[in-house]
Amino acid sequence: MLGGVRVVAAGAALITDAVPEADLLRLDWRPPGSGDPDAARDLMTVTEPEVDAANARAMALVHAVRPQLLDVRPASDVVPGLVDHGLLHAGPPIAWSRMCGPMQGALIGATLFEGWAPDESAARALLGSGRITLSPCHDHATVGPMAGVVSPSMPVLVVGDGERRAFATLNEGLGKVLRFGAFDAEVLGRLAWLREVLGPVLSQALETGGPVDVTTLVAQALSMGDEGHNRNLASSSLLARRLAPELARLDDGAAALSFLAANDHFALNISMAAAKLSMDAAADVAHSSLVTVMCRNGVEFGIRTAGTGAQWFTAPVGPATGLYFSGFGPEHANPDLGDSSITETLGLGGFAMAAAPAITRFVGGTVADAIATTRSMRRITITEHPVYQLPGLGFVGTPSGIDARKVVETGVLPVINTGIAHLEAGVGQIGAGTVTAPAEVFSAAIAALAARERAEASR
Repeated sequence: MLGGVRVVAAGAALITDAVPEADLLRLDWRPPGSGDPDAARDLMTVTEPEVDAANARAMALVHAVRPQLLDVRPASDVVPGLVDHGLLHAGPPIAWSRMCGPMQGALIGATLFEGWAPDESAARALLGSGRITLSPCHDHATVGPMAGVVSPSMPVLVVGDGERRAFATLNEGLGKVLRFGAFDAEVLGRLAWLREVLGPVLSQALETGGPVDVTTLVAQALSMGDEGHNRNLASSSLLARRLAPELARLDDGAAALSFLAANDHFALNISMAAAKLSMDAAADVAHSSLVTVMCRNGVEFGIRTAGTGAQWFTAPVGPATGLYFSGFGPEHANPDLGDSSITETLGLGGFAMAAAPAITRFVGGTVADAIATTRSMRRITITEHPVYQLPGLGFVGTPSGIDARKVVETGVLPVINTGIAHLEAGVGQIGAGTVTAPAEVFSAAIAALAARERAEASR
């Protein structure tokens, strides 16, 4: 003890450099808004009881959703607003000319897959001409991992609750795949098989076997070592087990089961669509600072909040920090991309790392780090998820519902589990790790919400 007194420190570390660590307790405290007076003023505007009440209403709506996997259908049949010669992509809006290599590669592949162009050169010219409409998946009740590209004839998962629906592509597996920007004959052949065989077979299995309760599926998987984003072994296995009796009766059922058995990430896209459906329930709750969308396009990170509706807030996104496959390093990594962070928005992925100790061997860190990350995310969330529970933490619910106010106030940034894509289209995944959301998007969202609150108060 230092003179019989234990030192508690908050703020700059240099103040306590001379204090022995054994006598020191450091508090993780930062000035609200990183010391920006405008940000602090905006925070004061959105700390009214009305915002707290709106957040409670928003989370009640989110947690009332019970997503069911209902069907697998061609995107053109079910995805709202997907026009002829239209393609969807992950992340916030971005022009073709600004897109990263994997995103452009995936769009080229989709253009070839739809038969709109005969070769890569013609596809690039067509995409650059503006004659193909490009828009974010999130604007169409849809989500996609990595590049997230959806074309009209691709089969999509249909997840619903009552009259509401959300959609996601079928997971292609690992290796050379469209979502990492590959578009050679092997990739296009697999996409054709997904469209002509797997999609219809899964649709038949769901028609005869009935819907799959996704919330129950993911909750059970959390108790088996998944975290719902980068580790989906348990949920994919549970899904295959649930569908197996129906698939076994179908002509192409054995091929479908073989594909599911070899794809440990198949259930990821289902949990993404379920999270999208849940978060969209609160997409327009006035006064709420709940983050309803969180995604990346390989150039920018984007969020939306309930109280600001469809307005995007964006900032540059960087590469993930993690582990690389042999022969690759940070110099090969594309900045982070994908809609899969919708899982963190609900309370999975990085927010549920305490459920998945094995994930640390894939993204780096230790089991203690995983537990600390989950506990840290409680500081910036509104509540616990009532069904997604963490056995290793006494079955408490996962931190659920990012509050943009708390992010700006504490300086604690959302942690996202993610794959790492190569800079060049088609090389594929070169590692996995975690990425933190940029602080600027939350400050911008709170500034916009505060402006709305002040405008309403002045009426």
